[in-house]
Amino acid sequence: MCMSRIDKIRSKEKEYHDHCYDNYKLFEQGSWLHKPVRTILDLFAYFDELEEVQVLDLGCGIGRNSIPLAEKIGARKGTVVCVDLLESAIEKLRLYSKEFNVADKIECKQSDIAEYSIASKYFNFIFAVSSMEHVESETQFDRVIEHIVRGTKVGGINCIIISTNISETAINSGKRLDPMYELQFETDQLIRKLQGIYSKWEILQQTVKPYELEIERDGQRIILQGDVLTWAVRKMQ
Repeated sequence: MCMSRIDKIRSKEKEYHDHCYDNYKLFEQGSWLHKPVRTILDLFAYFDELEEVQVLDLGCGIGRNSIPLAEKIGARKGTVVCVDLLESAIEKLRLYSKEFNVADKIECKQSDIAEYSIASKYFNFIFAVSSMEHVESETQFDRVIEHIVRGTKVGGINCIIISTNISETAINSGKRLDPMYELQFETDQLIRKLQGIYSKWEILQQTVKPYELEIERDGQRIILQGDVLTWAVRKMQ
């Protein structure tokens, strides 16, 4: 039986992440796991004066962002709810949360982010780093964003960091390949979509940074190119 495009992409993503999680330790040099995303930490400063902070990390991996935020909550009331599709990620997150003494602040949920039910007006901070491009369709993307918006308290922040304008090229042949991403937004298209959805929110950050890197897939060297769109907004009413 032939594997669907979505199933193939998810199989490759699982293979890549399982290998990474098995071979690189959280917060050690050598991979993208060695430090949290600076934007996420900077945005969390908006909540420094709150006595209770509720956070939702959609696509949490093994905790490179959620564990530092749990540490920042500290003695205050609050939880970082961590959602990821991969069992391997959730298992290692549980272990790391104990290692870094934040297990009481971390709530693990193994789920497709498109299927996770977000409580209404519950979270101060909802973010998704390199995960929204992996929902199955634009319809699902729209539904997840709708749920994120609904789940955010007044004064809360949403941050979406997502790859756009993605292309993959085989180095040896120069052949353009089908990128292993479920969603392939054009940068300007996605900005317009988000501006429409978040028209009444305060824009805290809107940046686009191009990237290019060499990866290997199925023994083939590939140039992966695209943009990273960072979209951070605050709910004012």
